[in-house]
Amino acid sequence: MSDADLEEIRKGRLAQLQQQQHQHQQGGPGGGPGGAGQDEQRKQQEAEARASILSQILHPEAADRLGRIRIVKESRATDIENRLIMLARSGQLRAKVTEEQLKELLGAVAENNEREGTAGGKIVVSRRKGGWDDDDDLLDL
Repeated sequence: MSDADLEEIRKGRLAQLQQQQHQHQQGGPGGGPGGAGQDEQRKQQEAEARASILSQILHPEAADRLGRIRIVKESRATDIENRLIMLARSGQLRAKVTEEQLKELLGAVAENNEREGTAGGKIVVSRRKGGWDDDDDLLDL
């Protein structure tokens, strides 16, 4: 993905936002329940823009893997998407990201989270000490 492609996406998005701004100004101040609709519409447009950028920088296999990750852990998938978009915008991605490159990025993020102590994936099982056993009831007979 080249800088020209990213610049074209940015210009298109800016034109779209300006057009929406112009439409809202012509419609007059909405106020009240219209504000919630605008928020939802803005979020939907941001999600569409993210999906568009990701479709341009990810191979289909990598996009499938990212989708499966989103099913299991949405926060991790969002973090990976943010990093990929940041890399694309800064021009550090020269070609589409393959599934192997995505795996490497996931490993790096996991290592980073472990170092920071924010893994969140650890499960600690604490068992009670002492005899809570059903067989102990038979000794009373």
